[in-house]
Amino acid sequence: MANITTKYIGLDLKNPLIVGASNLTTKPSNAKKLEEAGAAAIVYKSLFEEELELDALKLSQDLDEYDERHAEMINLFPSVDHAGPNEYLYELKEVINAVNIPVIASVNAVKKTMWIEYAKKIEETGVAALELNFYYVPSEMDRVPSDIEDEQIEILEELKKEIKIPVAVKISPYYTNTLNFIKKLDEAGADGIIVFNRLFQPEINIETEKNEYPDNFSQSDDKKLSLRFAALAYDKIDAQIIASNGIHSGEDLIKVMLAGADAVQVVSTLYKNGFNVIPKILDELSAWMDKKGYKSLDDFKGNMSKKNIKDPYAYRRAQYIDILLNSEEIFKFNPQH
Repeated sequence: MANITTKYIGLDLKNPLIVGASNLTTKPSNAKKLEEAGAAAIVYKSLFEEELELDALKLSQDLDEYDERHAEMINLFPSVDHAGPNEYLYELKEVINAVNIPVIASVNAVKKTMWIEYAKKIEETGVAALELNFYYVPSEMDRVPSDIEDEQIEILEELKKEIKIPVAVKISPYYTNTLNFIKKLDEAGADGIIVFNRLFQPEINIETEKNEYPDNFSQSDDKKLSLRFAALAYDKIDAQIIASNGIHSGEDLIKVMLAGADAVQVVSTLYKNGFNVIPKILDELSAWMDKKGYKSLDDFKGNMSKKNIKDPYAYRRAQYIDILLNSEEIFKFNPQH
C-alpha cells in the first residue's frame, strides 16, 4: 500500500493535502471535521491589518454617534479601545486546541512593524507555522516594482530573526519575474512558498452601476499556473513549493506533484463539494500510486519537472508557439479560421 506521508516546512504530515486559509477553518467544530475527513493540516483564516483598522474605525464612529446630544453631555460612553488582534488570537487558540493536526496561521499586514508584532503574538498561541500572505495590489502608478519586492523580502528576513516557527510565503503570480522573486524568498529564508494566491477581483453590475464581489472559486484548469512554476522551480531552491488554486481532485494533486510540488492547499473544492471530497482526493492518489507501483510520494514527485524531462521548452512560451505551428486539430472546430 502506498505511503502518502510527507514533510512540509519541517512538519510531519500524514498526507500532502492542506486546507488553505478561509472561513472554513475558523470554527473548532469545522477544524475537527476537516481533520476527521483526512486533512493533514489547516491554515487558519488570515489576520488582515486593514480589517482590524476598519473595525476600530467603525467602533469609534459607533461610540461617537451620540456624543454631545445633551448640553451637559460630553461623551455617552466611557473610553473603549478596539481589541485589535486579541479576538483573532483567542479563536486561533480554540482551533489549535480542537485538533491534533498542525494548525498554521496566516497574516497580512500593511506596516512592517505590524507584520512583526502580529507574528510574535501569533507564535505565542502555539501554532505550528506561520504563512505570510503577501496579498498586495499596487494602486499607485509611480510605485517601482523592485521597491515592492525589496519591502516584502525585508519583511521576511526580519520575521525570520524574530520568530522560531517555520515560515511559508504565499504569493501572487503578478511579479515581473516570478521565478526570480521565488529565488529571493528562498535566499531570504522562506521554508515554503505557496503558488499562488487567488486575488479577489471586482465586478460591475451594469443595471445598478455598483461594484459586486461574486464568489471567487477556482476551477480545475486554474492549477496550470502553479503546475508550471512548480515544474520550473523544482530542485532549484531549498524551500518547498506548495501548489494552490485549482486543486479539486486526486488527478489535480497528482499532476502538480509530478511537476514538483511538495504539497497542495485546497479551498474552493471544499466549498463546492463538501468536506467528503478530501478522502476522495486521497483515495485517488493512493490508488494511482498503487497502480503505478510507487511506494512513496518521493518516488514520483518532480518526475515531470523541467529538470527531469527531455523537452527543454515544455514549460516555456515556446510550447505555445509549437502547438500553434504544428497542430491543425485546434482549428478544425471552426472552419472560418
